[in-house]
Amino acid sequence: MRPVSIWQRSPWGLLLCLLCSSCLGSPSPSTAPEKRAGSQGLRFRLAGFPRKPFEGRVEIQRAGEWGTICDDDFTLQAAHILCRELGFTEATGWTHSAKYGPGTGRIWLDNLSCSGTEQSVTECASRGWGNSDCTHDEDAGVICKDQRLPGFSDSNVIETRVRLKGGAHPGEGRVEVLKASTWGTICDRKWDLQAASVVCRELGFGSAREALSGARMGQGMGAIHLSEVRCSGQEPSLWKCPHKNITAEDCSHSQDAGVRCNLPYTGVETKIRLSGGRSQHEGRVEVQIGGPGSLRWGLICGDDWGTLEAMVACRQLGLGYANHGLQETWYWDSGNITEVVMSGVRCTGSELSLDQCAHHGTHIACKRTGTRFTAGVICSETASDLLLHSALVQETAYIEDRPLHMLYCAAEENCLARSARSANWPYGHRRLLRFSSQIHNLGRADFRPKAGRHSWVWHECHGHYHSMDIFTHYDILTPNGTKVAEGHKASFCLEDTECQEDVSKRYECANFGEQGITVGCWDLYRHDIDCQWIDITDVKPGNYILQVVINPNFEVAESDFTNNAMKCNCKYDGHRIWVHNCHIGDAFSEEANRRFERYPGQTSNQVI
Repeated sequence: MRPVSIWQRSPWGLLLCLLCSSCLGSPSPSTAPEKRAGSQGLRFRLAGFPRKPFEGRVEIQRAGEWGTICDDDFTLQAAHILCRELGFTEATGWTHSAKYGPGTGRIWLDNLSCSGTEQSVTECASRGWGNSDCTHDEDAGVICKDQRLPGFSDSNVIETRVRLKGGAHPGEGRVEVLKASTWGTICDRKWDLQAASVVCRELGFGSAREALSGARMGQGMGAIHLSEVRCSGQEPSLWKCPHKNITAEDCSHSQDAGVRCNLPYTGVETKIRLSGGRSQHEGRVEVQIGGPGSLRWGLICGDDWGTLEAMVACRQLGLGYANHGLQETWYWDSGNITEVVMSGVRCTGSELSLDQCAHHGTHIACKRTGTRFTAGVICSETASDLLLHSALVQETAYIEDRPLHMLYCAAEENCLARSARSANWPYGHRRLLRFSSQIHNLGRADFRPKAGRHSWVWHECHGHYHSMDIFTHYDILTPNGTKVAEGHKASFCLEDTECQEDVSKRYECANFGEQGITVGCWDLYRHDIDCQWIDITDVKPGNYILQVVINPNFEVAESDFTNNAMKCNCKYDGHRIWVHNCHIGDAFSEEANRRFERYPGQTSNQVI
């Protein structure tokens, strides 16, 4: 479904970009080429992942609102026009069925038909702006020739330089800026309302309501790029303000700056409410549907309702993050609302309201009927945020040939490849790619397992309880994304291995203790413990990608899921392995992508 009507009249589709961790820059005034006359008022960008700088999902900003293009009737001729809008000479191909991932917001164009000679996409035939019967699973993409138009001005192409992280509500968060292809934070020294207002306007909001200091929106990790930022408040970009470049010794992440921006009234919170809960932060989800004169409230089918859907509901309610997304709510008073009016809800987690998520429309289909199996949420103003220390993976990776007679516990816990089941136990060995993983909690709430202590599973071999069925995925992928090996680390014991100086440990696996990761602490799984590996016995020599994903099934809510994945180049010659160029998922800036793609031999898997 489309967003509520008020979105069509106000420029706050930029919120979608913010919540998807996209970064908006303030373009400098310049004279656009003559061919741009028909596209005046439109902006373009390439989005999605994984992609190179000259390819991606096509997104258009019209009337301040970002949207996509449906792939119905899309052709190479249309791709040519769009690539030229983006400043490239021509298209070499196009993609369908949301190859670069589904977008959010409006689907601006459908049945787009171009001859290839048009000066602007506005001259192509279509169903009209905003008129579409598609879903975001049909978003079109383009692959442009990596060659820029002579004299191209990118004044209407939006770019990868300021973003907000860690905020519970739209328009708030820790300020991060892009410098030399690396995201970093800002020290709060001399941070004030004028500088915060520049950030808010750069991201498409109004002025700032608050300038936050002391890492109020959680601590970042890695570089601190700027300090003593002094703005008049009128600058088009934070980078135009006088500032000081600093070294790591000058400031710490406990001084990370943040903002809260003034937002317009959109009305999305009036279309949703909670009922039956013990407090205003929990309850069965009720949504309002229908038009003027026929508005009514109803329930949401609980089928497939999970953390991502609950995150959108809590955001729409203005209640922050979701602690839990519940598929059964029989223990809450149902009140007098019994009709189910929405089913099949599937969200990416970045939407601002549930009607922007995919769902069944007017056709309601529930596998389990009755008010007992309707969706509910428990919301919270804070959430955890896990981040893998990627450099440690790179530094500690190595191969070990481990005898089978030493792997009985690992086999019991399903930590070996399937072929190990048919091995001649206890003779022979398995080849293991081993590495350490250090997982930090940078959020504003402890990371706690979803399951209570009563359901934790005791593992005799390793002598501790496992609190999560799946906490991390380890995979070896071909360059085109095909999985050739995986780490079967099915269960985890979560604890505070080490903490920052001013933080005390709270969780310990021993003696059936509480499990979790405290804010400011990290859980370290050393390379030399069982199951901290990928069984690569059956992998042929070649060039691969090592991928590690934390909390892959979104079992536990986090303030930011975009930094849960890590990828590395991986070259294996049959005897040795090289792991390098490791990056956290959202650290794949365009320059980092170029470095990653230029790795010699990355395009093929030939035996060396």
